[in-house]
Amino acid sequence: MQLGIVVRNFGPQSEPDLLVACARAAEVAGLESLWVADHLAIPPEDAEGSNGRYLDPLATLAHLAALTERIRLGTGVLILPYRPALPTLKWIASVQELSRERLLLGVGVGWMGAEFRALGVDRSRRGALTDAMLEAFRCCFASDTVEMNGQPLLFRPRPKAPPLFVGGGGEHALERTLRFGDGWMPMGADPVALEKPIAQLQRRAEAMGRTTPEVVAMGALPLDAPDQARAQLSQLSQIGVTRFVLGTGRYGDVEAFRRSAEDLANWGAALSS
Repeated sequence: MQLGIVVRNFGPQSEPDLLVACARAAEVAGLESLWVADHLAIPPEDAEGSNGRYLDPLATLAHLAALTERIRLGTGVLILPYRPALPTLKWIASVQELSRERLLLGVGVGWMGAEFRALGVDRSRRGALTDAMLEAFRCCFASDTVEMNGQPLLFRPRPKAPPLFVGGGGEHALERTLRFGDGWMPMGADPVALEKPIAQLQRRAEAMGRTTPEVVAMGALPLDAPDQARAQLSQLSQIGVTRFVLGTGRYGDVEAFRRSAEDLANWGAALSS
């Protein structure tokens, strides 16, 4: 099981020097991946912890790609219906190219009504808009020449498509994973809650004759109880989680972040030994 960590691209932790220091600390700790969140329009009543300050996830990862060497860079998750297809796919291809193919693309349909209203997007169409974007993603990374709105165009650069992980819970997320994704990205790290849907996903993939999807679980661990944390990681691996991403909470400085990253890396090493 690969291990990653969330770096906060929002709130006071998204100040440039701290953001970069945390990304480098995660890389030095030996973690496989670094993940950022996505919000575009936080209303004042929901701004606790961030004060409405969010860096764009793809811009953030492009910046961090230039300042790291090995660690993979993930969106957890990029909300597709917030964005127009072609410019977004160009962003994705550009980050993948400039990072030397280190991008891990988690995607989702979104949920916050205020953001959809601010963007002028019909929330009731978020599933259909997401599927249309995923169809376009598949086409653009399959051929240099594609067609958008009846217009042929060249989609270049066209690096290797980044692994695509579909976020969310419930039947629609599993269906979208099987149709478009390399894996499923549920929120939460409770092995009991995840065991049944992971088994369902695996059975359906086998019935379709397709590769077993990855499972990227993003959630918390009891950082003050190392034995429990190791046991939880072991249980997640046993039920089919292939990547675990630690949500870091409101760390105050790079040292607090570094401790979490190093603890996670050490627990992972113990798990594989």
